[in-house]
Amino acid sequence: MKPIVATRQSTHPLQMVWLALLGLAFLLVQALAAPAQSRPGSFADLADQVSPSVVNITTSTTVATSTQPGPVVPDGSPFEDFFRDFMDRNGPGGNNNNRPRRSQALGSGFVISEDGFIVTNNHVIQGADEILIEFFEGFELEAEIIGTDPNTDLALLKVESDKPLKFVNWGDSEEARVGDWVMAMGNPLGQGFSVSAGIVSARGRALSGSYDDYIQTDAAINRGNSGGPLFNMNGDVIGVNTAILSPNGGSIGIGFAMSSRVAENVIAQLRDFGETRRGWLGVRIQDVTEDLAEGLGLEEARGALVTDVPEGPAMEAGMEAGDVILTFDGTEVDDTRGLVRKVGETTVGKEVRVKIFRNGETETLMVTLGRREEAERAVPASVKTDEPITDEMMGLTISDITPELREQLGLAKDDEGLVVSDVAEDSEAFEKGLRAGDLIIEAGQERVASVSELGARIEDAKEAGRKSILLLVRRAGDPRFVALSLDQG
Repeated sequence: MKPIVATRQSTHPLQMVWLALLGLAFLLVQALAAPAQSRPGSFADLADQVSPSVVNITTSTTVATSTQPGPVVPDGSPFEDFFRDFMDRNGPGGNNNNRPRRSQALGSGFVISEDGFIVTNNHVIQGADEILIEFFEGFELEAEIIGTDPNTDLALLKVESDKPLKFVNWGDSEEARVGDWVMAMGNPLGQGFSVSAGIVSARGRALSGSYDDYIQTDAAINRGNSGGPLFNMNGDVIGVNTAILSPNGGSIGIGFAMSSRVAENVIAQLRDFGETRRGWLGVRIQDVTEDLAEGLGLEEARGALVTDVPEGPAMEAGMEAGDVILTFDGTEVDDTRGLVRKVGETTVGKEVRVKIFRNGETETLMVTLGRREEAERAVPASVKTDEPITDEMMGLTISDITPELREQLGLAKDDEGLVVSDVAEDSEAFEKGLRAGDLIIEAGQERVASVSELGARIEDAKEAGRKSILLLVRRAGDPRFVALSLDQG
């Protein structure tokens, strides 16, 4: 019998290819599965964790019955009978005429300390006579207002409790990324404690305020959710639910929460001082457009262009109208909104470095910030006397200030500049908003007090190779810069 000899079989090249493909497929499946594992299977544990810190808010306000005429309903309207019956019961001649009544409103909030400080929206408690806080466990406490900030629509309340209250912590909204999971909690439409989930849809949204920094989310937010928290997956508050964008008043997946980056600072000031204390630079500014950048000699259209410097910190530091603020306290300035927000968040009294662009060069100014809430606005004035001359240039009909024009336009006796008496409707000046009655204060970043001076500034700009000239224009006391092309004559 022949012995059995074990022989080593060689792997066929085709088998090797298949094994390699199988290994690659396995690695690909693992890579695709890794992000999916971060998707929460349930929000139940998170909801259990934070629910005791979220509150429902009911406010009561005494409202006097209106004596004004009721709504006007067109004849033949299907609501005509309804409004007639309603006005008979409650309007003039009704039983409730001229009697004060109690109005109630609902909102949400969240506890940020065991001793009873509660955050909500200003519009939730504005004008309230009584504020009642309902906790998740079922008990109720009355609250007092510690401070409010209409600019960010935030408010801080305080309740007194016999036992420590469960609270939530602030998170860092700057770490939130578009696409991250978030959870909203509150009292939508007065239905009681309710949870909704979604993602961060966008960041850095602005609605109407100077200090806006909203997180946009598709988590369902409805009336009554105002003031409630927007949580990240760690159970930290990264936003205060404030507003929705909706044509019908209900959620369509576009909700806005004030970022914790803004809210935490505002609430800390309300807690410490009962009011906000924002930094104040003391300038009027406007965004730098492409044509303004060209007129100023800037390489790119960014920064904040100073249009006016009243008495205040910036004037004391040597800042001038026409300067472009490029950095503030070490932070790049992209536009006016970013600068206003950064200044407002900076401590009052702090000395900061402000990098500016002036006359083709950069320099750094040291500015000690004042307090915005205490700022007194003053408009600098200078002198003007010259014979009245009228001329036309760049689509503008301009003239020196005459006593008649001064009286007609309501100008102060020491206001100087050139009066725009007419603007050609087919001109660039008209397109950019110049109108009769405007006052031209500067041209090419130099004061102009006569038509001849404006002509000289235009010639200087042309000789310097400029394609446009920068005008500082004042209307009803408000200054702004406008760049006009020089190829118009």
